[in-house]
Amino acid sequence: MSADGTASDPLPSPEDILDEDRLRATARLDAEFSRLISRFRRVVADNANRLSPGLMPGSYKVFTTIASIGPVSSRELADALQSDKGLISRTVRELEDLGLVERAPDPNDGRSALLSATTEGAERLAAARRPHESMMARALSEWSVDDIDQLSRLLHALSEGRRPSGDESGGRGADEGHAAGADDPR
Repeated sequence: MSADGTASDPLPSPEDILDEDRLRATARLDAEFSRLISRFRRVVADNANRLSPGLMPGSYKVFTTIASIGPVSSRELADALQSDKGLISRTVRELEDLGLVERAPDPNDGRSALLSATTEGAERLAAARRPHESMMARALSEWSVDDIDQLSRLLHALSEGRRPSGDESGGRGADEGHAAGADDPR
């Protein structure tokens, strides 16, 4: 009871505290993701410009996807990027004109072509990514390999919308071998 004789608010239950703690932790995580996404957008824009001055980040994403999963058909590329096939077609023409992408007949479907990065495109992509990779390596130089692996595992689980594997020791667990692939727009 309070001094005025009314019932005081009950103490919050552990479940309520947990929920509030979880909400605050989620808000902090959201803020960090916002910062990370802003920084990542700058990195992608810088990489796109290093790859080919004036190249837009969307075109860079199409190219990095081709480089990661190619050879790939335009339809498969549009599906992988969840994008309009017409937009993909225009972007691929731009990338071909820049000498970054080439077409080859699809041996399984004579009506279709397969897209892949040219040797020059792959070399230019590696050179464009190098400054960011060096920056990332410097930023993580004091982290243990286990911490880096654990962060990768946790982010992978989050991006998949599932709980992390039961291996909480920082080891690779169920996600062993997970590496950046088609979803990696750097």
